[in-house]
This record gives sequence, C-alpha cells and structure tokens, in this order.
Amino acid sequence: MQKKSPHDRYDVTGAWLEGDDVGDRKFIKIGDLELESGEVLPDVTIAYQSWGTLNAARDNAILVNHAMTGWSDVPGWWPSMVGPGLPLDTDKYFVLCPNVIGGCQGSTGPSSIAPDGARWGSRFPSVTIRDMVAGEIAFSDAIGIKKYKLALGPSLGGMRALEWAVMHPERVGAICTIGSSAVATGDQIGTAAIQIRAIKSDPFYSGGDYYDKDCGPVEGMGIARRIAHLTYRTEAEMDVRFGRQLQGDDTGRFAVESYLDHQATKLATRFDANTYIALTEAMNSHDIGRERGGVGPALESIIVPVMVLSIDTDRLFPPRLQAEIAELAPHAAPVETITSPFGHDGFLVEVESVGAVVRKALAL
Repeated sequence: MQKKSPHDRYDVTGAWLEGDDVGDRKFIKIGDLELESGEVLPDVTIAYQSWGTLNAARDNAILVNHAMTGWSDVPGWWPSMVGPGLPLDTDKYFVLCPNVIGGCQGSTGPSSIAPDGARWGSRFPSVTIRDMVAGEIAFSDAIGIKKYKLALGPSLGGMRALEWAVMHPERVGAICTIGSSAVATGDQIGTAAIQIRAIKSDPFYSGGDYYDKDCGPVEGMGIARRIAHLTYRTEAEMDVRFGRQLQGDDTGRFAVESYLDHQATKLATRFDANTYIALTEAMNSHDIGRERGGVGPALESIIVPVMVLSIDTDRLFPPRLQAEIAELAPHAAPVETITSPFGHDGFLVEVESVGAVVRKALAL
C-alpha cells in the first residue's frame, strides 16, 4: 500500500503508520486475541513505552492506563508525573504504558494493516473495556510482568483499572481510578453518540474505509472533538476565559470558537477517526456490573485496595460517580477530591494535586 506523503497525511488520518518515526515506542506481538463478541483479532501488536528499571524481584512495576485520546507516551500527555523524584518515581519503579487495542499510535487498531494487506478500516471488530484489559494482560505476560504494584488511570484508563481489579485481582497490588466511573451514564452516552454521528456524517468518512483516499473525516472528528472538549472543561472557565470576546482577526469568530478550532486541529495530527469511534463506543459500553449481578455486587467483589480521585468541577464524570466506587468497593480509601476550575481536564492540569494522590495510592 502506498503511504501518504507528509504533506497530505493529516487530511486523512493522524494515526501512526508503518514507516513513520518510531520515537520511543517499543512493539511486542501478543498473538491472537479473542474478544467478548467471540471474534478473534489476529496477530495483535501492542505499542508501549517504559521508564525506570524492573528490579530483581520484579515487584516494582506500575501500569498506567491512558485516557481515550492518550497514548503510550505518558510524559507527553501527563507532564511531571513520571521521572526521578516525581509521583511515578523512576528511581523506584518500572513504569509501563501500552497503547490500547483499537488505538492508533502503534497498537493494532482500525488504521493497522490486516492479514490481507489492507487496512482494517470498517472491518475492525468492536472492542470493549474488558477486551482492552485482556490485551493488557496478554501484553504483561509477553513482557514477563506477573503482578503490578499499582494500576492507575484517568477516565477510560480508570475504567480499565477497575476491570483489572475485578477480572484479575491477583495481578495488581492496588488500583487508582481518576475522574472515572463504574458504568457509563446516559448523559455520557448521549453526548458521545452525537460525536460518533458527526464523524460518520462527514462525506469523507467513506463508511470507515478512507485510508487510501485523498481525504478522511477530519472535519467530522474535529466537530466531535469540539463537543467533547466542552464536556472536558467547565461552563465557568469558558465564560471567564472567553466570554463573548471576539478573536480579533478577520474570521469574525468568537475567541472560544478559535480555541475549540485549535483543539480540533491539534487532535487531527495524532489521532484517527475510526479509533475515536472505536474507543468512544467501548466507553459507552462500560458497565462493571454487566453479567456480574449489577454494579453493586461487582464493586463489592473487589479484594484489592482502591484509591479514587474525584475532580470537584468534573461535569463529564461528576463526583457522585467516584463516590459510588469508594462507597461500594470494600477496600477503597475515602474519596480524594481535588479542586480545579478545569473540570474533567483537571487531571491533566492539576499535576501537583493529582501527584499527591498517586503517591498515597502507592502506599496502599
């Protein structure tokens, strides 16, 4: 398959593609992965990055579960969290972050090449949070990690951390969920469904098979990102930061429109529309209680320590959702709530406060 030139690449996809700069990525094959649907995803590759050194006892590994539009480069999206003396102290710990299956930064996903030599595109099977964890388990086996001292993550990452605790408590010493939930709410699903509709309505979506076209659904994904970003931030921040101020250029835009346009353009350089759909649908399907008797019994079954971090202004994952986890998981510490004007994105911005909670989680 002929690769797009750098000049027109981002008109189609921001996914990492074969032949691109590897950077600090490492790759490992985990074989075939059977999904909850019964389908088998063949010959799966996981892209990952690591920091620090695994000790002789192999008991100092930490698993970072990235958020939906995150990827394996934790310092790239979660600054001041990983490194010597930082909360995930690389002088003490071996920190790992794999890109999820369905992702677009090196792990097998819709933009990857399928066994027939064409990109998966519309043929990529639906994946769930539990499928992602199954992939992370296979990845851990492949690199020889039998147990993590801590599995932690924000948002989608927190969903996966919870599933680790329920599905494989013997593989984690403790978990930390950050701005996450035990189940997707109707409000979240409704907002996410509109984002998916925006992408699929883009005339360049081509039913999901746009990789060999001159254009992909970049505009549709941009609209989805604009909608999502409003849920990541707060009404108060948008009003104080932008209000009704005009951008002051020849576009006639309000300043908040320019800001959202910037966020959409930035995402287009590193993300893929099919992955946006796949991971959003996985989050919509999230229910820790599915086939386990409900959310209560599922959370009550968790036998490992749980640290729950809540952001007081989070309107995408409101604090009541974190309170539910802490109230029902028998070994959960009291909810840690941080104050932030940035809403859900507080986990990215309030690194000092979040880092303090992560340090507490490591002491559980």
